Amino acid sequence: METHTIAKLILAAMLALIPALIWGFIFYKKQVGQKRMMIITFVAGSLFVMPLLLYKYLWQFFPWLDAFQYTDKFKDDIVGFATFGFIPMDVVLTFMIVGIIEEVAKLWAVKATDKNKIRSVDDAIEMCIMAALGFAFAENILYFYNIIASRGVENLMYPFVFRSLFSTFAHIMFSGIMGYYFGMAILSKNIMEEPANRKKWPFIRTFSRMIHFKKEVLFHDEKVAQGLLIAIVLHAVFNIFLEMNWVFLLVPYLTGGYIYLTYLLNKKEANKIYCNVESAKKVQ
Repeated sequence: METHTIAKLILAAMLALIPALIWGFIFYKKQVGQKRMMIITFVAGSLFVMPLLLYKYLWQFFPWLDAFQYTDKFKDDIVGFATFGFIPMDVVLTFMIVGIIEEVAKLWAVKATDKNKIRSVDDAIEMCIMAALGFAFAENILYFYNIIASRGVENLMYPFVFRSLFSTFAHIMFSGIMGYYFGMAILSKNIMEEPANRKKWPFIRTFSRMIHFKKEVLFHDEKVAQGLLIAIVLHAVFNIFLEMNWVFLLVPYLTGGYIYLTYLLNKKEANKIYCNVESAKKVQ
């Protein structure tokens, strides 16, 4: 690798580290314990960008792997969006695929560390946030490097500010909200058996008795699916706003996300310690 290429990568990494450190400090300080696990999850999140790069690299050898080529068939179809205008259906489908790929990758990053150490819903939220930060960090390195290589350092200011303030937090918002549902899934047995919750989720309880299946397993799968779906849709909406140049919607959109994420982190139920490490392992 040439010296100037290495220099560009180092510069891109240094720039990408700035928003990661700032946002990381904001949420990292909220975590009382298991801070080492937060760092490990951050690293895992950054590494899980690599399988996506490999996936894109394989397109040149196996074109049929490119899921986005199939969305092009819907470019002439449109859907209405409030009073702002119309969105081509291929844009909606493309960004739903992007959301699926990236949110699943971040969830895998959390699972790849040590989900058995999750003792509260808050732990799960924090781990998902750190995985998202790691993912955004690696993504920003690639993004900044491409700008430096193709357009020069002088064209970095606007992308740097935008990626730092909006795109990085957007990843945090999507995964943090997903983390709330993932935490409920991991601690499903403890949550469902709590006296205050024994009359909740009657459909799951009834259905589990009908099919003779553990209710906490059904609850677990439902919450994981629910969290992933919400994160994917939020991710797709953010990208659609950018694609349609509806940038004026980003501030209220992300502000609302920050308020809701803060609310989830501050919920008493989210901060309640349900079990220790060993009992958490028994739930899995």
